[in-house]
Amino acid sequence: MIKLHDKHFKPFLSEQEILAAVKKVAAAVAADYKDETPIFVGILNGSFMFVSDFLKAYEHNCEVSFVRLSSYSGLSSTGIVETLIGVSDVIEGRSIIILEDVIDTGRTVKELVHMFTNSNVKEFKIATLFYKPSVYTGEYDIDYVGIEIPDKFIVGYGLDYNELGRNLKEVYQLNQNNMINLVLFGKPGAGKGTQANFLKEEYNLIHISTGDVFRYNIKNNTELGILAKSYMDKGDLVPDEVTINMLKDEVEKNPAASGFIFDGFPRTTAQAEALDNFLSTKDMRIDATIALDANDETLIQRLLERGKVSGRTDDQDENKIRNRFEEYNQKTAPLQEFYRKQGKFHAVNGIGKIEDITTRLGHVIDSLTVKK
Repeated sequence: MIKLHDKHFKPFLSEQEILAAVKKVAAAVAADYKDETPIFVGILNGSFMFVSDFLKAYEHNCEVSFVRLSSYSGLSSTGIVETLIGVSDVIEGRSIIILEDVIDTGRTVKELVHMFTNSNVKEFKIATLFYKPSVYTGEYDIDYVGIEIPDKFIVGYGLDYNELGRNLKEVYQLNQNNMINLVLFGKPGAGKGTQANFLKEEYNLIHISTGDVFRYNIKNNTELGILAKSYMDKGDLVPDEVTINMLKDEVEKNPAASGFIFDGFPRTTAQAEALDNFLSTKDMRIDATIALDANDETLIQRLLERGKVSGRTDDQDENKIRNRFEEYNQKTAPLQEFYRKQGKFHAVNGIGKIEDITTRLGHVIDSLTVKK
């Protein structure tokens, strides 16, 4: 086990396994291009070790150049790709083989294809040492692959975590054995948002509020946002699959998270099952569901006071508040039973000082880490 900055990483691939994969890629490329002089284009910074060992294994004439693309910050992809330095000017009529360290979502691949589309090259192919097929969303073929790996954050052999780890001869995988994933329940006014903010800071968790995720996607006209709005404009419920895909995007933006707080989802047992199925594809699970309990009369007074400040009409009408409570009871009762059967349901007293409620929630979460 090694530690880089604030994260721990465990051994994943040995130096011998990596070099065998490099030789495999070099041999496959050589079989196709030994009778010409291709230009190999390395993607900086991560591919420098791969390019070096690849060229040592490639026994035929070739040229090499580099481009630098950026789509990562820390442990998560920013979705922004920028060309920082260019390839050789003499590429017209030449065969270009991109040498990538790792291909996951495919954002950089898409940018590279666009870069060479109008360059009149003879041929353009892509080789990668590591490939994450489960998250690759690109429409372009990956021509040469060294090793297929799961969607885990890795460092070493040129790959970094905030610039540390590039010089490691082996590849290490982020250690997520202590990940905690929570579902937070609570009637309107129970303080879920307030408590989620404390918990995410205390336990380094990512708070995923379904409402916030919907608003973000719709406001930014993402593909999923446009799809969701098309249902909402017709007065239809947004299908669970759309919501799950939004949550999936949020999870994949944070590969190094110590865990997640799901707030506002699931609302039905069908959604709970869909969430379980999605998390299982990531080797993750819901560890606990926590309900903030509070009596209705206390919450009604709390919401009416909030309504004076927020201006929300549904916080200013007692009848509307009681209707929201009844809807919550009807929807969450089956969910509570669903998680009770899994031994994952916990009720916490949601009345009192904010810091006292936070302490109660902390006792539940700490008991989970002890069990692990």
